[in-house]
Amino acid sequence: MSMQTDVTTNETKATTNDNAKTKVRIQAIAQVGMLAAIATVLMLFEIPLPFAPSFYEIDFSEVPVLVGCFVMGPVAGAVIELVKILLNFIVNGTITAGVGELANFLVGCSLCVPAGIIYRRNRTRKGALVGMLTGTVLMTVVGCFLNAYLLLPTYAKAFEMPIDALVGMGTAVNPSINSLLTFVIFAVAPFNLLKGCLVSLIVFLIYKKISPIFRMHQR
Repeated sequence: MSMQTDVTTNETKATTNDNAKTKVRIQAIAQVGMLAAIATVLMLFEIPLPFAPSFYEIDFSEVPVLVGCFVMGPVAGAVIELVKILLNFIVNGTITAGVGELANFLVGCSLCVPAGIIYRRNRTRKGALVGMLTGTVLMTVVGCFLNAYLLLPTYAKAFEMPIDALVGMGTAVNPSINSLLTFVIFAVAPFNLLKGCLVSLIVFLIYKKISPIFRMHQR
């Protein structure tokens, strides 16, 4: 009788653990979907910048992605970024055969994933700041590289115009821009630095206030 009772107890515990794991998975999927949806909406609200051509506009769609990285880890953050890009692709379509979307995914991940990795190892205010600073620097480097060698050539081809024409659009707002290199230095780099700093500041200000909501749902 005792052996049967132990077996029954172990089976009950196993079932309870399985149910708990299933509940956590469902909640994680729901949170990923919610944050991705918020990020997709935020992509629709873009702010033009005085130092860059009109096709460079800042949005704050990385805020929910970065929050997701801090709450659920860097992998979940990358998934949120991917779902955001796919949803925007469905809503707005593409003019670059997916190349622009791929570049945007890589640039977004270069900010959020490193920040999530560092914060996961050191869940303190200092860890968050170091993570976001590291992510901002990496996003700037990755953004410059992808714009110079992938995005700008792709957009030039999509709009059937030479690279010099895009550079000329930069020259119109900043006379210091007179080549692809100076375009990257004076437009792309400041754009990504500013975006990384603003996204990091917003997350830094709101994260402690909203993180209990996610933890409460994970119980």
